[in-house]
Amino acid sequence: MSTGGEMEQLTSGASNRIIPILKTLRIPLIFIQSIILYLLLLLFPRRRHSQTTVAAIDSVAAAPQSPVKTARRRSVWRREEEDTLRRRALAERLDMGFETGDGEIGCRWSTSLFYGVRRNALFCRSWFPVAGELKGILIIIHGLNEHSGRYAQFAKQLTSCSFGVYAMDWIGHGGSDGLHGYVPSLDHVVADTGAFLEKIKLENPGVPCFLFGHSTGGAVVLKAASYPYIDEMLEGIVLTSPALRVKPAHPIVGAIAPFFSLVAPKFQFKGANKRGIPVSRDPAALLAKYSDPLVYTGPIRVRTGHEILRISSYLIQNFKSVIVPFFVLHGTADKVTDPLASQDLYNKAASKFKDIKLYEGFLHDLLFEPEREEIGQDIIDWMEKRLGARA
Repeated sequence: MSTGGEMEQLTSGASNRIIPILKTLRIPLIFIQSIILYLLLLLFPRRRHSQTTVAAIDSVAAAPQSPVKTARRRSVWRREEEDTLRRRALAERLDMGFETGDGEIGCRWSTSLFYGVRRNALFCRSWFPVAGELKGILIIIHGLNEHSGRYAQFAKQLTSCSFGVYAMDWIGHGGSDGLHGYVPSLDHVVADTGAFLEKIKLENPGVPCFLFGHSTGGAVVLKAASYPYIDEMLEGIVLTSPALRVKPAHPIVGAIAPFFSLVAPKFQFKGANKRGIPVSRDPAALLAKYSDPLVYTGPIRVRTGHEILRISSYLIQNFKSVIVPFFVLHGTADKVTDPLASQDLYNKAASKFKDIKLYEGFLHDLLFEPEREEIGQDIIDWMEKRLGARA
């Protein structure tokens, strides 16, 4: 089994880790020094100001915002909006249907927009069996930098076993609003997940619901399930390769991340590893992921990295308070998230109904490994076992 020391550190979403080096931090450190000097000047002002100085300050404060700055902001906003619309169009064009061996349509599928707790438009998908009674519904929360459309084959497997499927793109991901790859708050993603689940329960009364989260999505799902009002709506949760023990590559990153996430939240670590870390032993799956225009492959942004560190720290301190039924799956050769943290979750959680499965030699994206059908069946079997226990 891989150990924490062998892992590629900091990230949870597969394509980009924060691997900052001192060269990368040189400009930020100069910037911090400038901010500190500026704060000192604010904290210890001169005791007396001439009337001329005061008048000058007042005139600057009263002056309208620079037209150049205003135009620049509008230009940035326009580019982000255009990129969102481009991504949404790409997401809409993806064919999520499939045919059975005899040419019959295998499921009913659709796309929609869901407005989250902060009124952001979030792109959603659903898949349902053509006929028959539903055993349950699985709601998919994808990992960092990817999108819901990647889970179409898993949805096919689920619908063939009489499960309905919903999936939601986070803010800044897939066809949803926001700057691509930028997550202003994972707590907002947690809240959106709870609101999405509530909407699905209202639309499907009496149907048992499960939450599924991969990587950082697993951390989101685990935190969401810690809230009693969300836990009450669930039969259980499924976590693949969850981001539960994420550490920065250098201690200084952890020290400055809170400050930088406030003053320069969208700053990208240019020194981050831009090559795709192997997350599957299937070359075709790797190629498909890193050539997908809806998968973010740029350097990770400061606020996003800080949010991953923050939610990971919260979860690792609260394993003993976990009571939701869960099934955690992890590959022992995962270089992105720590399989030992999943084992700790299983050992410490207070849940009465819990299971773990470690796949020897498997990598991070379990549902894109060559054995994806077997792994998908393990998840279906667990949900059916949970429903049987409930009955």
